[in-house]
Amino acid sequence: MDEIDKRILEIIQSEYPITSRPYEEVAKMLGLSEDEVFDRVVKMQKEGIIRRIGASFHSRKLGWKSTLCAASVPKDKLDDFVKIVNQYPGVTHNYLRRHKKYNIWFTYIGPSWESIERDIQEISKKTGIKILNLPAVKILKIKVEFPMNS
Repeated sequence: MDEIDKRILEIIQSEYPITSRPYEEVAKMLGLSEDEVFDRVVKMQKEGIIRRIGASFHSRKLGWKSTLCAASVPKDKLDDFVKIVNQYPGVTHNYLRRHKKYNIWFTYIGPSWESIERDIQEISKKTGIKILNLPAVKILKIKVEFPMNS
């Protein structure tokens, strides 16, 4: 990954142009051709550097609910548990964490508390693992950006 790729990543994570030709706009910012920017983005996606390009919505403004979930998953069941959890579109992300009791944590967003609770119970039933549900009381949002040139 060279400096141009890094600059493209910085632009598309926070300043992605909402136009009919976003790569043309990025290209103008960098003095490149639209094809070169597009080819670089495709390459970084194929390499797994870029997982997805998409919008980030404020779930509460849409009337949705969110919760943090935790589970105590035996090491030999981690892959299967995460695979099942990730099948649910309400899961925004999950992570392994060092904690006395709970080693897998994930966030879940859904249109209602009922739908979230139903899905969490379904995950528990499929995996055989009890999930601790910690509904959000206060939302603290930070803007996450990854500077490429620190």
